Amino acid sequence: MTIKRHIPAAGAAALSAALLATAFPPFGETAAIAVAIAPLLVVARVASPKKAAWTWFGGGFAFWFATLGWMPAICKNDGPWPLVGLGWFGLAALCAGYFALFGWLDARAWRRFGRWGLAFEPVLWAGVEWLRGWLFTGFAWNYLGTALVPIPDFLVPARVGGVYLVSALVVLVNGVFATLACRVVAQMRREAPSGRRWTRSLETALPLAVVLLVSWAARPAPDGAPVAPVRVALVQRNAPCVFRAGRERQDPVEAYRRLVEVASPAKPDLVVWGESGMSEFGYLAGERAQGAAKYFSNLAGGASLLAGGDWRVTTNGTVRFYNSAGLYTPTGDGMDLQVYAKQHLVPFGEYIPFDKWITPLQKLSPIGVSLHSGEAKVLEVPVGGRLGEATLPGGRVVKVAPLICFEDTLPSLARKGAELGAQAIVLITNDSWFSHSWEAEQHAWQAVLRAVETGIPVIRVGNSGVTGVIEASGRARWLMDGADRPLVDASGCQIETVQVRLAPRLTPYVRFGDWPLLVLFAASLAGLFMVKYRHEND
Repeated sequence: MTIKRHIPAAGAAALSAALLATAFPPFGETAAIAVAIAPLLVVARVASPKKAAWTWFGGGFAFWFATLGWMPAICKNDGPWPLVGLGWFGLAALCAGYFALFGWLDARAWRRFGRWGLAFEPVLWAGVEWLRGWLFTGFAWNYLGTALVPIPDFLVPARVGGVYLVSALVVLVNGVFATLACRVVAQMRREAPSGRRWTRSLETALPLAVVLLVSWAARPAPDGAPVAPVRVALVQRNAPCVFRAGRERQDPVEAYRRLVEVASPAKPDLVVWGESGMSEFGYLAGERAQGAAKYFSNLAGGASLLAGGDWRVTTNGTVRFYNSAGLYTPTGDGMDLQVYAKQHLVPFGEYIPFDKWITPLQKLSPIGVSLHSGEAKVLEVPVGGRLGEATLPGGRVVKVAPLICFEDTLPSLARKGAELGAQAIVLITNDSWFSHSWEAEQHAWQAVLRAVETGIPVIRVGNSGVTGVIEASGRARWLMDGADRPLVDASGCQIETVQVRLAPRLTPYVRFGDWPLLVLFAASLAGLFMVKYRHEND
């Protein structure tokens, strides 16, 4: 009798789904991630590829359906139930499909290579995660490595291989527990252990040694780069969701005035509002928006103001709309405006697929128009005379790379900003669509990896939360509530001094990107299918 008959696939799927769900907000039990996928890894080692794929799909669907449980919050904010339910179910099934793909590949690797399948698992998982974040515009949410956000020291490998390397190391650790579980079951069945004792020892010792070695080698070396303190005021307004804006009208001038006045005594260099923060004052370049920006800049002592809003470009009589961030800087009697347009748009949220060619589809857009995408850009923030020419040689400016909404889930976009010379990333978002849920906290966790990957701080402002500053080390200082949790679904203002490196050294991940992972992933797939072809023709 073999171990194969004593692994209940349904139980393994349920256990892994529960452990994975508890590793992310709202629970945040980080320790669970060390064993979360171990039950499913056991199934992949002993079951057929087909059975492994279905088991991984079931566990993946249960996990994703649970962790995306914030989606019905849209309905509480007057969103349409049928579309929300379809989106919730469909997105969970889509993400579960990537779990199934990994399960099938992993089972194939163990059937073809035996114990050497252990070496394939981390690469296959990281490659499938990359596919999930890229294919069909991607959904780069809750990667396995993101569960380690509460322990920043464990995120250090992201400097070398991004969040994908962190996920790969998590898989290695889970693989050790899967190996031990298989041995325990075998001993319970009094089955003879397979392989020599030294090979069995390597199965557990070698993966842990790799994890420790990579974590040690990825530590940043002191570079002695000059650092300048930049004062920022992060304004979290908590404006109502677009679906409820008509019933919960607020005076935007009064709402922002109370918050900006809190920042005025600190004399900030930069005031940051959330996504769509300027929309109630018209489009970014409009007279009302310019006037509002000047008023609040003066209120903050002459600081620059970065806020999200509507940017329009007319070409040959055709108006193009962009979800954008505008940086207003006082210049005498006027305001200088620099604009960044969002690069990665959300399908079915900011546009309908193919609606540029089939124009009637644009009427289905939830926001009423079909947006266009922009490109990576770095904006220059004057810091005023407080830092002095000696502190900021070559001009008194700090270069920031804006990102908007879910763009902080994509490592490639933060990398582009760092490559362009950004000294900090500014992320603005509006998660009020999902107010009174754990979506905002899950979303904030994604941004922590962007700081570690690029080696530069992330300044994050959410309309309804989460707001704060993330250091390059991954340590975050959030705007907190009275219960010592990030402030969500409430307004507040946070004053922070961000230590900006004037000449940041590019991390290995910024320099090389995902190419090392993709080469290893392609080689692993080639190895699997070349061996398959050879065996079929022997």
